[in-house]
Amino acid sequence: MKLSLRAALAGVAAAGVALGVAEVIAVFTGPLSSPLLAVGGVVVDNVPAPVKDAGIAVFGTHDKTALITGTVILLGLYAALLGVIALRSRPVALGGVVLFGAVGVTAAATRHDAGFSAVVPSIIATVVAAVALHYLVTLAVAGEESGSRDLETVPATARKRVTADPITREDSRRRFLFVVGGAAAVAAVGGVGGRFLTSRRAVTAARAAVVLPLPSQAAPAVPAGVQVQGAVPYVTSNADFYRIDTALYPPQIDPSTWELRIHGMVRNPITITWEQLLQRPMVQRYVTLACVSNEVGDDLIGNALWLGTSIKDLLDEAEPLPGADQVVQRSSDGWTCGSPTEVLRDGRDALLAIGMNGQPLPVAHGFPVRMVVPGLYGYVSACKWITEIELTRFSDFDAYWVPRGWSALGPIKTQSRIDTPRDGAKRSAGPVTVAGVAWAQHRGIEKVEVQVDGGPWAQATLASAVSSDTWVQWSYQWQATSGDHTVQVRATDKDGQTQTSTPAPPAPDGATGWHSVQVTVG
Repeated sequence: MKLSLRAALAGVAAAGVALGVAEVIAVFTGPLSSPLLAVGGVVVDNVPAPVKDAGIAVFGTHDKTALITGTVILLGLYAALLGVIALRSRPVALGGVVLFGAVGVTAAATRHDAGFSAVVPSIIATVVAAVALHYLVTLAVAGEESGSRDLETVPATARKRVTADPITREDSRRRFLFVVGGAAAVAAVGGVGGRFLTSRRAVTAARAAVVLPLPSQAAPAVPAGVQVQGAVPYVTSNADFYRIDTALYPPQIDPSTWELRIHGMVRNPITITWEQLLQRPMVQRYVTLACVSNEVGDDLIGNALWLGTSIKDLLDEAEPLPGADQVVQRSSDGWTCGSPTEVLRDGRDALLAIGMNGQPLPVAHGFPVRMVVPGLYGYVSACKWITEIELTRFSDFDAYWVPRGWSALGPIKTQSRIDTPRDGAKRSAGPVTVAGVAWAQHRGIEKVEVQVDGGPWAQATLASAVSSDTWVQWSYQWQATSGDHTVQVRATDKDGQTQTSTPAPPAPDGATGWHSVQVTVG
């Protein structure tokens, strides 16, 4: 193995050991103090909207895994380069280690509510990386053959351990490989073990101990005929419900320590504890939530049974002052969104939710408490892990996504989707069922129409729905003939607005256009 390759391997191994050690330390200082998560969080906060949309379009709900994987790969390449540089100049390479360590320290220090402990993993990881790099590169050089041309660029002080004895040289090479293997093991055990220990310290046990109160207003019964064959389930399971947020690691909040502050432009500031929240009247409602990043025909949407208390009642108790047209919600990790005050007080079932499909909220979906607002995209309403509500003005405060190019207002647009047949499907000539879902939360769907090959629009059959706050399923019997066909769908809401055919991307306030699929009939 060439000396430069061994040096690159030494750099990667040193970085791996450092990250493994940092993950273990982060078990005690908090998961968000992990250098990987801290740096990743800064990337999430500052990535341009088009890049964010592209990431979600390609990776969907696995976008965070892709980000961490990409960060690890880039770090590995950087570490390999530092290993090669260390052959020529050890001080320059160590300076590169310190530079990257400074990035981790800065990222951790600037996260929401970061204290001194947040930077400890990055500081220790920097020291470990520097020591490991120096030691491993020294071992790599010691295994090189005396007189090798690869040694010509190595400083004389680094060649002291080089020997002409082939047995000693071979021992040095074996030792190098053994140490690198050990470093890889430390990295793996530290990384996996750190994640495991972090999960053991999570709020899983606290969530399992939660007993949800009975609702004072139960949800309307799901009527017969809500499910259409070929469409997605009317109620989305917790496991299948989409997750789009900025948290690389979901906040772990013990309900016994949770509080919600309602303050700002109000006459009566309020602080509510978990126990006080459980004593409030609970409402159970089916509500369909949708992400503004959802492309036409995509699946960043889901329908669930939520349990929570009325946001309107809480706001009425706080008594917003005149001019307080925005309700800013803050998550425990500092993320913010802003909803129009009048929307939250117009009588719709806007909830401070604690339950989802008969269970306490999953941690990934906001445990212990989140917001659920029918008719608004999640980026302006669906605050997970909520700990604060502030009444203010839109002119005085921009929530998280607004400076990043998104609209301050985010009413959900009327949309429809074909679930069957899928794009590129093949069918036999004759009757073919075309089916899917349509949504216009809090307005409701009046009709859905299907068009084949640019011909006349034909009205589909609408299934039942619990309320206008959920999606509705639809079906259409198409008499298919041989050939290649384009099938598309459009919906009209109960305000009489038909979704536009003009394609538009998700930014700044939701995608538009008609969903279409290509079907081959033979």
